[in-house]
Amino acid sequence: MAPLPPLREIIANYQLSARKSLGQNFLLDANLNDKIVSYSGPLHGHDILEIGPGPGGLTRSLVKAGARRVVVVEKDDRFIAPLRELASSMTNIVVVHGDALKTKGVEKRLRPPVRVIANLPFNVATKCLVNWLESEPWPPFWKSLTLMFQEDVARRIVAKPGDSAFGRLSVLSQWRTRARLVMRVPATAFVPQPKVNAAVVRIDHPRALRPDDPSIVELTQVTRWAFGQRRKMLRSSLKKVDSAIDDHLQSIGIDPCARPETLSTDQFCALARTLFRSPIK
Repeated sequence: MAPLPPLREIIANYQLSARKSLGQNFLLDANLNDKIVSYSGPLHGHDILEIGPGPGGLTRSLVKAGARRVVVVEKDDRFIAPLRELASSMTNIVVVHGDALKTKGVEKRLRPPVRVIANLPFNVATKCLVNWLESEPWPPFWKSLTLMFQEDVARRIVAKPGDSAFGRLSVLSQWRTRARLVMRVPATAFVPQPKVNAAVVRIDHPRALRPDDPSIVELTQVTRWAFGQRRKMLRSSLKKVDSAIDDHLQSIGIDPCARPETLSTDQFCALARTLFRSPIK
C-alpha cells in the first residue's frame, strides 16, 4: 500500500469534526485499528463490509491486512470526499454514500465469503447488530461480525444466564451464533473522548436452523415480552400474553417464579415454541 497522509492531516485538510448527534468518535491510532482487524480472522480472499468509516482509519487497516475488497457505507456527507480520495489510491475500496439502516442492496456488492468489520457509531450499533441477527434467509450473507460497541452493550451481547447483563441481545446473539468479547478500548483512545469505554465483540459461526427452532420473529417477541419487565417473575411479565402462562411454563420445566435473566437460550426457544405453536387448551 502506498504511503498515505496521516489521518490527523486528512481531518485538518477537510475541516472534519466528530458529531455527537451521529454517535461519532474517531479512533485514529493505527496500531489499535490493526489490532481490531487482527481479531476478525484472515482477510485474504474475503470481501469486507464496514459501516461508519469516518475518516477511514479502520479502512486503511483492512486494506493493509489483505482484504480482497472493502465496501464502506458512510451516512455523513462530510466524509465522502476524503473516503473517495482514499479509494482513488486503491482499487479495492468501494464507497457507498447512505444510511446503513436504510440503504438496501449493499450485500449485493459483496462476494462471499464476507466479514463485517466496523467501529460502529454508538447511536446505531445495537440496531445494526439486531438487523444482522434477525436477517432472513438464514444463514446470513456474512461469515463473521467484528464490531465496536460501548462496553456495557458488548457485555450484554456476551452475558450468560444468571448475569445481571443477560438480556434480549444475549439470547439473540447466542442462539444463532457464537459471541465473544475480544478487546477492550479505553475512552482515552478516541477523539473526542466519550464518557464510556468501548469493547470489540466477534460474532461468528452462524449455525444452520434446526427443525424444532422457533422463528426469529417468535423468539424476538418472547424476549421482548420477558425482558420488557425484567425485574418481574415470568408469571407476572407474561400474564397479559396468556392467562394460562403458569401451565405453559410448567409444561416445559420452567418455574413460573423465575426471572428472565435466569433462563437459558434453549429455554427461551422452548417457551417461544410453546406460546406460539402449542397453546394449552
